Amino acid sequence: MAIVDITIIPIGTETASVSKHVAAIQSVLKTYEGKVKYQLTPMSTIIEGELPVLFEVIQEIHEVPFKHGINRVATNIRIDDRRDKATTMAGKLEAVNKHLIEAEKEI
Repeated sequence: MAIVDITIIPIGTETASVSKHVAAIQSVLKTYEGKVKYQLTPMSTIIEGELPVLFEVIQEIHEVPFKHGINRVATNIRIDDRRDKATTMAGKLEAVNKHLIEAEKEI
């Protein structure tokens, strides 16, 4: 299981807002429910799943702005692919929260 942090940036939009493009991308992600888990954040989208499926999803959502008339798209991708143990988005947050609780006890 891998986790991808992806930001798709349509370049040359009519306004500074890209929320309609983000919404369209989220709609495409819904079609992959059951194959991947995803979470929209204020700055990017986090997607969790098997790496071959993630690459398929990345290609599909990278195309979304083009399908809406944008002529240039920049996509930033970070992949966390841990092979020594199973990881999930929830598990990573749980690990950090555990350390936060321990740190608060020390204060």
